[in-house]
Amino acid sequence: MKIALLGYGKMGKTIEKLALQKGHSIVFKTSTKASKDKISKADIAIEFSTPEASVSNISLCLNNNIPIVSGTTGWLTKYNEMVKLCENRNGSFIYASNFSIGVNLFFSINEYVSKLIKPWKDYQVSMEEIHHTQKLDAPSGTAITLAEGIINNSEKKGWKLENPSQDEIKIIAKRIDDVKGTHIINYDSEIDTISIKHEAHSREGFALGALLAAEWLVNKKGVYTMKDVLQIK
Repeated sequence: MKIALLGYGKMGKTIEKLALQKGHSIVFKTSTKASKDKISKADIAIEFSTPEASVSNISLCLNNNIPIVSGTTGWLTKYNEMVKLCENRNGSFIYASNFSIGVNLFFSINEYVSKLIKPWKDYQVSMEEIHHTQKLDAPSGTAITLAEGIINNSEKKGWKLENPSQDEIKIIAKRIDDVKGTHIINYDSEIDTISIKHEAHSREGFALGALLAAEWLVNKKGVYTMKDVLQIK
């Protein structure tokens, strides 16, 4: 594949290294907004930029028939707009808050656990997420996806970082140097605590998943998720 990297920070550099090892080529890379002439030679774009640049980059690719895989978080108020654009342009688009294969398995485990615990009202759910100090958004996109998985399978109505109500999930967001990403979900009762946890050891898991998604998306049309890529039902 000929890949355009839209966002050339730590993730972009890791994706580049793995892509070259797998025999792909990088035809363009940028840390700012892309332009039509720069992406025209790409078979696909992989986008890990900033919330401010993401919508512009995704729109540019969809309007120019370049399949795009995006892992940028913090812009999702415009997600439905990008879905409509993809559909109108007969484009190809995957967004994921986290491309790690392990995290996407964790998403499904989280949904299953929340279904199991729903009838048992003594358990109160909370979440803790820990990331490196350079992470711009809080809570993480992964934490929000986990919270949505719980909300869809429980009586919770939302989430909040501070002072949650009884029908909201409390999320604690911590920023510590060089933490790749840790998410812990606790179900606490007076009798015991049930916890599930995912801890990333390196960025390569995220990069490998994004590259896998890009390989899968080429020659397909539509809006997909990592559940489609990994065939998780």
